[in-house]
Amino acid sequence: MPTPKFQTDDYQLIDSGDSQKLEQIGPYRLVRPAPQAIWRQRSPQSEWRSANAVYKRDSSGSGRWEWRTKVQREFDALYNHLSLRLKLTNFGHLGLFPEQAENWEWLREAIRTRIQHSRGANLYVLNLFAYTGGSTLAASQAGAHVVHVDAAKGVVDWARKNARLCGLEDRPIRWLVDDALKFVKREVRRGHSYQAIILDPPSFGRGPKGEVFKIENQIIPLLEGCRELLAKDALFMLYSCHTPGFTPLTLENQLADAVRNRRGKLESNEMRVIDVHDRPLPSGAYARWLASE
Repeated sequence: MPTPKFQTDDYQLIDSGDSQKLEQIGPYRLVRPAPQAIWRQRSPQSEWRSANAVYKRDSSGSGRWEWRTKVQREFDALYNHLSLRLKLTNFGHLGLFPEQAENWEWLREAIRTRIQHSRGANLYVLNLFAYTGGSTLAASQAGAHVVHVDAAKGVVDWARKNARLCGLEDRPIRWLVDDALKFVKREVRRGHSYQAIILDPPSFGRGPKGEVFKIENQIIPLLEGCRELLAKDALFMLYSCHTPGFTPLTLENQLADAVRNRRGKLESNEMRVIDVHDRPLPSGAYARWLASE
């Protein structure tokens, strides 16, 4: 499947280079860090200077916004059939992950096909580290019942607001503030199962009770738990991350263990966003498994 460009939506990657990216997001043009963009910028400097705001990181790893015009820090935008509340947070994040668009299209198609073939039978999806809910909302749009898990109450509330913006507030979505690994272990003990599991773990994070998540230490136990949660009629697993060193092949090898002895297609690749010059900006990695129907 080719990497999609959604130029008619409210997001567009204009250019990248010199460890930065230039984005048009709704009414605003923003410059944010892109450490992987170690090449020359292609757009004229006048394009870059027209940015409404620039996010700059300092030597300590923190950062701040530099405002060049008056900017509303919260606004709504449409992207890949999702209406989303975006926020210019103090960490430089917006709550939008355009590199996931291909995965959203993939999981929508997989869910719709399964539901159609099963004559409307319920399909249950678990979304771990679900953040502002892009994958949750895409799965719900396709007809799935979704369990949305994130450790931060603020971002779960944010995701619920996105669901309302998408007209999905009455859909069967459970919104849970919980530690991902603890939740998975409890679900295993309860004997629960899911037809699909999505996870996008951070490099480092903390649970609601201060639980520490380090991907290099916790990812294997987490994937082993997910393996136990996969139903006999499992449809897919989708695993993505943005951790340096976690290449597509790394993720594919990890996911292969989680779905061993199951029939289906396993694939991996870089996530990317295409700019107006048709140049891809690498933005993390994914591995995904789809059952043979």
